[in-house]
Amino acid sequence: MAQTARCYGAIPMSAPNLAIDKKLIPQEILKDSVILHLALAYFAVGKRLEQKTQCSQTRGFILSTLRGGASLNQNQIATLLGFDRTVVHRAVKTMIREGLLSERKAESGRALLVQLTAKGNKYRESLIKERRALDDHLRGRFTSDDVSNLLRLLKRVAESEV
Repeated sequence: MAQTARCYGAIPMSAPNLAIDKKLIPQEILKDSVILHLALAYFAVGKRLEQKTQCSQTRGFILSTLRGGASLNQNQIATLLGFDRTVVHRAVKTMIREGLLSERKAESGRALLVQLTAKGNKYRESLIKERRALDDHLRGRFTSDDVSNLLRLLKRVAESEV
């Protein structure tokens, strides 16, 4: 797996440190807040995966956006992901220096298109392998009924109108 520099999280730069200190959260909120527990689980799992792969969520999302031979400019990537253009620009420039992405001029206009290199594709595949291994590990800690219930409940949360 390619060793890469750490970059910027998938959340806008206004919230760079997402480690949640449970001691700072009032007990009455901590005990029954659905949103808080979802966030704690999401950030805990994301942090473990980021530490293991040395790949930030931003980098992972950019690599995923460029899968299948896609060529996009940095503004398109930022729009698709809902990220700040500066965050995408910095991450893309770093990944170009590392040989994970390449840049070429678009056939029309001034835009520079970005695409995965062979090294970038290989790196992306290694990230997918790590994510699947973590998913299998988590599934192994629960019964199949627990997993089914969790997925069903998470789907309901995602579909809820807020």
